[in-house]
Amino acid sequence: MGFRLNPAVVVLLVIGVCVGSVAGLAYLRDRRAASPAALARHLPAEDGVVLAINLAELRSAGVLASLDGAGIGQEPEYTAFIEATGFDYQQDLDYVLGWFGGGTTLMLLRGRFDWSRLKAYAAGQGGECRNSLCRMSGSAAGRHLSFFPLRRDVMAMGVGADDWAATRLMSRQDSRRSGPPARPVWLHVPAASLRNLGTLPAGTRLFAQAMAGAENVGLSLTMSEKGAAIELDATCPSAEEAATLSFQLEGLTRVLREMIAQEKQAPNPGDLSGVLASGVFNRLDRRVVGRWPVEREFLEGILRDPQ
Repeated sequence: MGFRLNPAVVVLLVIGVCVGSVAGLAYLRDRRAASPAALARHLPAEDGVVLAINLAELRSAGVLASLDGAGIGQEPEYTAFIEATGFDYQQDLDYVLGWFGGGTTLMLLRGRFDWSRLKAYAAGQGGECRNSLCRMSGSAAGRHLSFFPLRRDVMAMGVGADDWAATRLMSRQDSRRSGPPARPVWLHVPAASLRNLGTLPAGTRLFAQAMAGAENVGLSLTMSEKGAAIELDATCPSAEEAATLSFQLEGLTRVLREMIAQEKQAPNPGDLSGVLASGVFNRLDRRVVGRWPVEREFLEGILRDPQ
């Protein structure tokens, strides 16, 4: 006598497969929607400085914990914000993608948010919310902060003269902007931004000035079992200009080493001069790639005092 499967069981199995397939597709689509590449599609198409920070990775590496000693959590405004909203970047923020240009800051923040408490906080600060879109005055005159949930786990935020700057992040842009690489920290700087050297730390200005002729400059932080490093990827208009840039960067590094040696000191990997003196560079056609090994104490110092 052959085995016969109950028709009701067959129906339940088919339903189960269908439901599982739909749920799986929805899960994959949801993950893609919050990926760095997908988030980058919402940034303005025009040139601007783009910064990506994977706080979840920095947190797991123990680097983010160094901010506990920076006094940030002790600031009265920040403490009041945490108490009112229940949001703390040390625990609740996983990823930041920001665009900076024309006096406006646009950010996409992925993490865990209590939207009802955030809306109540905005109202309590004299702001207003229109459905899910909120705005409030910033700490400086003429500056406004606006935000809304792009997704349940993604906040779109804008800071600038425009009351509703965050609305620029509502739709995807028709641009060829690629997503940031999978690095803990990544910074993309258009050449025009390198001409404003006054805001850079003194030790980096000569290096930035040398790269002012590049089309784009990318800096990223890499972390592995062998250690951490800051990596450079600069694209120049021509191979000849890339060769010139590589020569200039090597020359600046050599001069810095000689200056440290004249002081009868060795490069200190814990400070900026020591890091810059350790740089190595190579040219790949129109690109110049470089690498500066960094110690954990240097990373923690930068987090505590970016200036």
